[in-house]
Amino acid sequence: MLKLYIGNKNYSSWSMRPWVLLRQAGIPFEEVKLRFDSFDAGSGFKQKIGSVSPVGKVPALDDDGFVVWDSLAIAEYLAERFPDKNLWPQNLQARARARSVCAEMHSGFGALRSACPMNIEASLPDVGRLIWRDKPAVRADVQRLVSMWSELLAQYSGPSPGAQAPGGAQFLFGDFSIADAFFAPVCMRLKTYDLPVPAEITTYVARVSALPGVKAWIDDALAENDFRDFEEPYRLQPNPV
Repeated sequence: MLKLYIGNKNYSSWSMRPWVLLRQAGIPFEEVKLRFDSFDAGSGFKQKIGSVSPVGKVPALDDDGFVVWDSLAIAEYLAERFPDKNLWPQNLQARARARSVCAEMHSGFGALRSACPMNIEASLPDVGRLIWRDKPAVRADVQRLVSMWSELLAQYSGPSPGAQAPGGAQFLFGDFSIADAFFAPVCMRLKTYDLPVPAEITTYVARVSALPGVKAWIDDALAENDFRDFEEPYRLQPNPV
């Protein structure tokens, strides 16, 4: 059976992507969760993941001794390993566009990642309000997301028999795909920090959050109760005014 090495579900956005993809696609796998203690070279986390992955980071996928690391590489591997699951869109141009937006997510949106780290159990609207006010780069990242998602939802929102969504609702490329798994952590960030987005984007965030695979991850994250101060610097500072 496949083994997926992940970090804390409340914080590890990179781990969330392949876990949700596997769970939502119905691909059996064994979860191996490595608790974040610190990211120093001598930490327990680094020692454990270092014995699995040469880069010493999660996620890592072990397929009978063959290890794939990096969330995008894992997604590509799963798409080829399980072609019947149609993890990428079947249409050539839609597939190319899905790969493009996943690559953009993988390498971009640095301001949003830095200012709004994933923290599923938290509700931080006041922090989000200040970030929105003071960080134009975050506003630019969110505007890019809104533009991207709105265009894709409009273009690929037609009827799609067999769509894997509650009530037949549509996702970025019609059916659920790798693209939706890749943006699931962003949906969590938008909710945690209550960043202002149009109604259609709020609807998409709610739709992703309601997916069985995403809901299972959220439920596990809420059950962790494992506060990691190095992941939450904003909680250690006086409330700004």
